[in-house]
Amino acid sequence: MYDSTQREKILKKIRNALIHKSANPFPNPDFDANVYKELSDSQEVVFAEEFIKMAGKFVYCESEGEFIENLKVLIAENNWSNIFCIEDGLKQILTNGDIQFFSENDDINEIEVGLTQCEYLIARLGSIMVSSRQQCGRRMFVFPPVHIVLAYSSQLVPDLKQALAGIKQRYADKVPSMISVITGPSRTADIEKTLVMGAHGPKDVYVFLVDDTNEINS
Repeated sequence: MYDSTQREKILKKIRNALIHKSANPFPNPDFDANVYKELSDSQEVVFAEEFIKMAGKFVYCESEGEFIENLKVLIAENNWSNIFCIEDGLKQILTNGDIQFFSENDDINEIEVGLTQCEYLIARLGSIMVSSRQQCGRRMFVFPPVHIVLAYSSQLVPDLKQALAGIKQRYADKVPSMISVITGPSRTADIEKTLVMGAHGPKDVYVFLVDDTNEINS
């Protein structure tokens, strides 16, 4: 009897709610409006701050030439010898800068450093958007112990929304089968609640951001 009475009370409340409908407090929602407030600083600064918070390593370069100079210093400091790159545009930059690398899959198990480009940099998140449609495929984002990304200021967007819209516009009806967001090095605290870096991917992630605004405006 008790259960039946409770059931009737609940059903009565539902019937009354259906009869006496409340006015919609949001009759005309704007689904295209921004969810977040405007960024407090330039996209470059916000990205760098958020990326570094997540243990990423950020290097700003005024040109591709400065990128080569900084990369050479980094390679010398870490004594890296097995640098892998498969993307044609990036390979050309490295070749012009006289940086030794290999791109044959037979040597992939010897990789110390993987160099790739990216789809976008998401400023608010301090994240790197990559996809399977890039020439390097999927494995270069997780396989090497060190992942270096060459990006350009024109690839910076404020939020994930703009990055996804850019992907849709770029690839139209051939959207990549994998779109991923990288936020700093791989990490886990599953084992005894101790933070371990590089557990499921790169231990170190670098972003070299090249300012290409002058090229775009010229």
